[in-house]
Amino acid sequence: MIGVVVVAAACVVVALAVVWVLRRRYVVVTVHGESMLPTYRPGERLVVRRASARSLRGGQVVVLAGHAHRPRADGTPGDEAGEEAWKSPRWIVKRVAAVPGDPIPRETVPALRTAPGTRVPDGHLVVLGDNPDRSHDSRHAGYMTTDRLLGVVLRKVGQP
Repeated sequence: MIGVVVVAAACVVVALAVVWVLRRRYVVVTVHGESMLPTYRPGERLVVRRASARSLRGGQVVVLAGHAHRPRADGTPGDEAGEEAWKSPRWIVKRVAAVPGDPIPRETVPALRTAPGTRVPDGHLVVLGDNPDRSHDSRHAGYMTTDRLLGVVLRKVGQP
């Protein structure tokens, strides 16, 4: 009888540890807005793998903290900044156009046409929405900093 209780308790501990690891590694976010149409539609949920900026490649879709929210070191949402913070999205979904060390894509990103140097500097990314008419991205804001990175989109929830 005691052996069964010990085995059951061990199974519960293992299950909780697995859930804890998965929750630290993966996040589900909901798409708001039309900046990534037709790839992602408003209301769709995305599985995101937490990632470092060093692992990024051009073409990947990433999730970044919105202007008023920077993630803490552990990846959880940070504090809101300013009175207008509630109006900004908590997370933004964009496609990576250039990572640190890549050539600055001046021809497609007007905000970077006069940026110094020839390469994207360390700690910065160039990100674009798939729907340029509905996206506030590097075309308007210039570089995004890598400290805003939550992770890389793996797939939509419910898709294999």
